[in-house]
Amino acid sequence: MRDYSQKLPMGRAPHATSIASDGYYGGFFGGQEQFHFSQRRGLEGIDAVGLFLRALKYRWLAAAVIAAGLVLATLVTFMQTPKYQAAAKLEVVLPSARVIEDIEVTTESSDMRAFQTAREKLLSRALAQRVVFALNLTERPDFLFPRRNFSLANLFAHALQGDHSSSRPDLPQDALVRIAVARVMSNLQVNLVPNTSLLTIIYRDQNPQYAREIANQVAQSFIDQRIDQSSKTSMQAGEFIREQVRQVKEKLQDSEKALVEYAKKAGITVTGNDLSLIGSNMAEINKALSSAIQENLDYERLVKQIDAGQGGSLEQVMQSEALEKLRGRLAELKGDYREKQYLFKPDFPEMRQLQSQIQEVEKQLNLGIDAITGAIRLKQQETIAKVADLRRKLTELEADQSAYQDKNIQYTILKREVDSNRTQYDSLIGKLNEVAVGSELKMQNAAIVDLAVAPVEPYSPKLPINLAVGLLLSLGVTAALIYILELVNNTFSNPDQVEGELGLPVLGILPLVHADQLEQQLANPKSGLSESYRSLRTSLQFAAPDGAPRTLLVTSAEPSEGKSTTVVKLARDFASLGLKVLIVDADMRKPSIHRKFNEDNAIGLSNILMNSVRREDVSGLVRRQKDANVFLMSAGTVPPNPADLLSSARMGLIVSSLKKYYDIVIIDAPPVIGLADVPILSQLADGTLLIVSSNGVSRKSASVSLRRLQSVGANVVGVAMTMFQTQKFDYGYSYARHYYYEHAELSPRLAEAEGEGIAHVSKWTFDSVAHGARGRFVGWHHRVKSAFRDTISRAFS
Repeated sequence: MRDYSQKLPMGRAPHATSIASDGYYGGFFGGQEQFHFSQRRGLEGIDAVGLFLRALKYRWLAAAVIAAGLVLATLVTFMQTPKYQAAAKLEVVLPSARVIEDIEVTTESSDMRAFQTAREKLLSRALAQRVVFALNLTERPDFLFPRRNFSLANLFAHALQGDHSSSRPDLPQDALVRIAVARVMSNLQVNLVPNTSLLTIIYRDQNPQYAREIANQVAQSFIDQRIDQSSKTSMQAGEFIREQVRQVKEKLQDSEKALVEYAKKAGITVTGNDLSLIGSNMAEINKALSSAIQENLDYERLVKQIDAGQGGSLEQVMQSEALEKLRGRLAELKGDYREKQYLFKPDFPEMRQLQSQIQEVEKQLNLGIDAITGAIRLKQQETIAKVADLRRKLTELEADQSAYQDKNIQYTILKREVDSNRTQYDSLIGKLNEVAVGSELKMQNAAIVDLAVAPVEPYSPKLPINLAVGLLLSLGVTAALIYILELVNNTFSNPDQVEGELGLPVLGILPLVHADQLEQQLANPKSGLSESYRSLRTSLQFAAPDGAPRTLLVTSAEPSEGKSTTVVKLARDFASLGLKVLIVDADMRKPSIHRKFNEDNAIGLSNILMNSVRREDVSGLVRRQKDANVFLMSAGTVPPNPADLLSSARMGLIVSSLKKYYDIVIIDAPPVIGLADVPILSQLADGTLLIVSSNGVSRKSASVSLRRLQSVGANVVGVAMTMFQTQKFDYGYSYARHYYYEHAELSPRLAEAEGEGIAHVSKWTFDSVAHGARGRFVGWHHRVKSAFRDTISRAFS
């Protein structure tokens, strides 16, 4: 608790003479205590609950826009001309094998090229022209000149069930053909069925019979076009190819005869693979020589192992069955010898017999190993001789090959001519086969799988689809309108906006109360309004380490924001704690505090500042009120120059003197905007409380007021938000719970008495019903959000 050493006895008011003596002549300006608050500008991402509540706030606007969108979508649907769609399926058959040498698996890329080619042909102008002539579409006026796709006349057509008929206009034939071809091409669509060789031919028209006929005719015209193209095989081209085959065949025979005669004359013998006999022999000897060298190396490695005394570990020795038996017998004898060694001495006859048997077996084993190693040495000698013989023979063949190369030059020339003639002959034979096979396969290019049938219902327009599009567009327009309205709305609707815009803490949230209920709510200590003011008082008590400011200036940006009511209620709440509280009405332009206490305003602050107080009137400057420990100094006579009086030295001396006699001095100041009074008074007060009305004062006005106060060094301790609509579908859900005594009914609404312009807010029964559901939704949202944050923190910890 603060130590008020200058406190007067309870119930005793200071006299004006004391104020005059201390204030005018012996007073001084006390140092202002500074109260600092950290600005909270939290940004925690998208507020899903806030968006949901914003949508509920503008629910009627959203409902109107959505209803208009659905009605418009319905009108657009009935203004569209119905269209029918028919589909035929065509199978594209790829040619199998044109010649025997071409039989192979067709790749996927070549298939796709063939299908895309077929699709483009189906969509071509030439095919559309064949369809027009096949169905005689130029003689059908209702096809050439259909109804418009979108027209207001369609509404009457739907209502009257009328039929549209057209007459054939007087146009030249070529113009009618162009119109018909353009219509066929514009309404035709061809799609490839995935992972198949089928093409879907889709045609759309206002007449279901036209849709069926044209879809089927497009498929049939495509097949006819392919047949016509493939049937144009030229007989002259076939005869020309046959003549070329005959001439090349004669040249091939002559060149082969010349090659054989020269080979006989030169003594050149060739094998079947175009190599000479000498070359073939050299290849065979080279192959045998390589094998002999490798064999020699293998035996040489084995001999080196034998010379190193490791003959017993050779693979040939280890794989010998006879030696394997001797090794087994030797192991068995040695085992018997070791067992009997513990019973008999080495000189014992039985031991000697075992020893001699062991020696005999070892001797046989060594002889076997020597026999195998000896054979290996002989094999090595044989391979050495074989390598030498092969090298000698290869040298002789190389000499013969050198002589053969001289004779082979002319042979190579003749052979090249034979190869060239044979290549030409094979190519001509292939072309001749292509012509013959192509004429046989000309019918197997495409086949109709499904014929189109006349549609019963139109595919367009679809009322459900149009309604869905209208709904989506309506939602988008609604979101845009809500966004624009929120941008245009430059007032504060919740405390988060106040803290984010002004950077000051919201010390109290005061609900909106109708003017008829204001006095009743203020007098009732259990009302939500009283509870809110006590919360504001508590916040002021903890505004600084030393407690509430000794001199508290209460102001607002604009008039009619509830500051006078806040001053009176704060004074009474502080007085209920046993503190002596003085209310000073410094709004000398439009004083109102005296009316709240049913006092006159004949004499007050302005009279002291102008030094026009008579001695007999001094006792009426400060008046005790009915509420215990509450005192009032009214504004006094309205002066012509309030700002000059407030900026005088007397005002500072008065405030310093009053702080000695009262625990808390609450100054009711005029609004900040447009007046110079508040910046002057804020320098004399220890703390300034800014009143901001919900949905009342503009954000710009509040920001400008705060900057004016801060520019003169005022200590703005925080903001009290008044006229807050706790039951509105907005952020009020977070704050309505603070009013403990108002849970059973809708929270009352704060209003400024004496004509401060509070409009009546009607209660809607849906709000009370939705309050509980809204609370549960908010709780669930916070629990999910908290669980998600905990999971993320554990994952990164």
